[in-house]
Amino acid sequence: MWHLLEPLHALLYYAPEAFGEAAALGYDTTERWPSYFAWRAAPLGTPGAVPVASAFYSFSPAMVARYVPAVWETAAPAEVLAARLRAVDRTYRAVLGDDVVEGPELAEAAALARRAAQAVRPLGLGGRPLAAANTGLPWPDAPHLVLWQAATVLREHRGDGHLAALLAAGLDPVEALVSFASIGAAPEPVFESRGWSAADWSAARARLTARGLLDPAGAATEAGRALRAEVELRTDVLAAAPWAALGPDATARLADLLGGPWLAAIGSGLLPAENTLGIGKV
Repeated sequence: MWHLLEPLHALLYYAPEAFGEAAALGYDTTERWPSYFAWRAAPLGTPGAVPVASAFYSFSPAMVARYVPAVWETAAPAEVLAARLRAVDRTYRAVLGDDVVEGPELAEAAALARRAAQAVRPLGLGGRPLAAANTGLPWPDAPHLVLWQAATVLREHRGDGHLAALLAAGLDPVEALVSFASIGAAPEPVFESRGWSAADWSAARARLTARGLLDPAGAATEAGRALRAEVELRTDVLAAAPWAALGPDATARLADLLGGPWLAAIGSGLLPAENTLGIGKV
């Protein structure tokens, strides 16, 4: 379900329509990071660099500090949240087409995804700051915007749980990336987008090598692969509750309904072929 929903969420960070809305707010769109940090952190209010780095985890704190809290000087969170829904509306219409956006199957998918997302709140949000912040937002009226918001709640719920799994595995933010690269998730240069210096990366590699998780060439050892497998298993376990609440039949129906939109999102060319999340790799 994450593989099906994540591309529908992530279009916001790459679509020209979203950059257009960000530019209208006053953000520099020559790079994607000012709008990325604004779009994703706005549900938290006006957090500073330290809380955002903590919640986002994989980004270098120094990189975060280049954009946060400056993003709130450009636009207030309420303005950002309104603009991101406009951005999603324009992006979905461009990528999926008006017929799909306004069709009955997408409306059905939105209703099912919302049921799963709404199950997050009663199931507990302790230790899940980004999921909690997004569940506190009002639901939009249009089904395609409901689908995007539900996808966002569910992916942040899963992401918050993933960070808990990384912490339990003893992997700090840069070690988490180094260990992920070591199993071939993506080439190391892809992870440079998270802002860690070469010295940070080398030090993390040395720490993981000392733990027996990497070999001298930087590839994962058997123990390193086992640890990553445990992290992914724990992540899935922590993400399962909303889908258990929705039930297997409704979840399978939602998966069927998401097939077309997923193909459109992946086929749009907007999402990078190589990324730190594994989008589109199934």
